[in-house]
Amino acid sequence: MRIHTGEKPFQCSQCDMAFTNNSYLTKLMRIHEGKKSYQCKLCDKAYPTKYDIESHMTIHKGERPYQCCQCDKTFTSNSCLKKHILRIHADKKPYQCNQCDKAFSYSGDLTQHMRIHTDEKPYRCIQCDKGFTQNRLLIQHMRIHTMDKSYQCHQCDKTFSYKSTLTRHMMIHTGDKPYQCNHCDKAFMENNQLTSHMWIHTGEKPYRCIQCDKGFTQNYNLKQHMMIHIGENVQRE
Repeated sequence: MRIHTGEKPFQCSQCDMAFTNNSYLTKLMRIHEGKKSYQCKLCDKAYPTKYDIESHMTIHKGERPYQCCQCDKTFTSNSCLKKHILRIHADKKPYQCNQCDKAFSYSGDLTQHMRIHTDEKPYRCIQCDKGFTQNRLLIQHMRIHTMDKSYQCHQCDKTFSYKSTLTRHMMIHTGDKPYQCNHCDKAFMENNQLTSHMWIHTGEKPYRCIQCDKGFTQNYNLKQHMMIHIGENVQRE
């Protein structure tokens, strides 16, 4: 009946939140007290509630059950989906990149985007020293070292650490290229391949040289270009 009456008798002593059920208050108190009773068996992450650990486990399993209704992106949790909608599909994007025309809803997204231009990779693997722009990419990479490859292709003997990787691999067998360019007849297996291709049509060059400001459509081409400046510096010395 409390749902209908709006009564919330279980008041938190550390903040102004109140609940209809004592179990919700108990979960909140674990967060305040820093108690993380639910430990992930595949990494060192720990969480205060069963819901949190279950959401976290979708990362390791490669499950992305939450799909955006405005595009084909999928996510491991509903909160990630909501953030995506705000970041990508919302109109307000006050955080502007000073090196290209990209804009973002959150300052954190701009910081992450700037790593494309700077080639900064702060998240490093402790086993092979490979660097990544995002922590989630590092977590995915770590499965290579644990040799956890539970996703088997039924058409060949290849196995994969993630369901999403298996899905992409299956396109080799089916020839499926779902990402179609709307300017030409090119099609791609992955959305990021289409995004890179679209820069040919738009003329956008997001990868810029910090020494001469020359722009490139691909990070690989920028790295090749940077060798010119390295050679110039060596000659000066």
